[in-house]
Amino acid sequence: MDKKIISLLPSATEIVEALGLMESLVGRSHECDYPMEVGNLPICTEARLNSNKPSGEIDADVQSLLQSALSIYQLKTDVIEQLQPTHIITQDQCDVCAVSFPDVEKAVASLISSQPQIISLQPNLLKEVWADIERVARVLDVPCEATLQQLQGRVRKIVSQTETLSEDNRPTVVALEWTEPLMGAGNWIPELIEMAGGKPLLGKKGEHSPYLIWDTLSQADPEVIIIMPCGFDLERTRQESQVLTGHPDWNNLKAVKQGKVFITDGNAYFNRPGPRLVDSLEILAEIIHPDGFNFGHQGKAWQPLG
Repeated sequence: MDKKIISLLPSATEIVEALGLMESLVGRSHECDYPMEVGNLPICTEARLNSNKPSGEIDADVQSLLQSALSIYQLKTDVIEQLQPTHIITQDQCDVCAVSFPDVEKAVASLISSQPQIISLQPNLLKEVWADIERVARVLDVPCEATLQQLQGRVRKIVSQTETLSEDNRPTVVALEWTEPLMGAGNWIPELIEMAGGKPLLGKKGEHSPYLIWDTLSQADPEVIIIMPCGFDLERTRQESQVLTGHPDWNNLKAVKQGKVFITDGNAYFNRPGPRLVDSLEILAEIIHPDGFNFGHQGKAWQPLG
């Protein structure tokens, strides 16, 4: 039987591509934008949020939608029914990242006559991303060893350089996943910071991203600040950073005084638990240890805020 895959998650689309299954992909979410050719596929979800609003308003809208038990995204079940998928890849990790798993289950059970198999991803750490790639490959009956070897080889190349660093050569790093209200970065980000030769503060490995107050950031006083708002590209991140730079305590921070504040394309890299987390690790290595690493990401994927 020919496979017909719908991906409801940007990271899942990237996993499908890494496994060489692009020809079987028949539909995508409204946020799937990589690789470029997915732009031609039918869109199977829509947002209930207006992402053009300022950060503070987006956060308020997210909270009110979650409290009213409405998913932030809704499924276009008519489109999915027309596509007659054999498999749908979704996630059970974060209701702010994609269509919620119960919504997909309900729609598939009652509305989609092709009765597709649901593959649900739930990664919080890098090893769980590898496990997700393996699971997708197993269900879709394709090999994944070469893909994983290549990705893990790139990771090992960096870690072999950073694991010998002394404590003194590991700067303290705060990654910010949202600017208003302030949020640290959790899940796989603290782990990537460690691998890149930094000491992560204000975010715990494998745990959801925490809301922060300014006093907490001031007390942590990191040597490096990396801004990576969820879902925003480099230009939008620069705009959203004005909330930070306008704060009265901003210029007192060590990272600001030393010119060690950086903006990134969080949407393309850090926010997606798929193959490009390896690129994200390379970006962090370039930022934290510029003398030791140069993968050519500067300017495209990250810049000094300066």
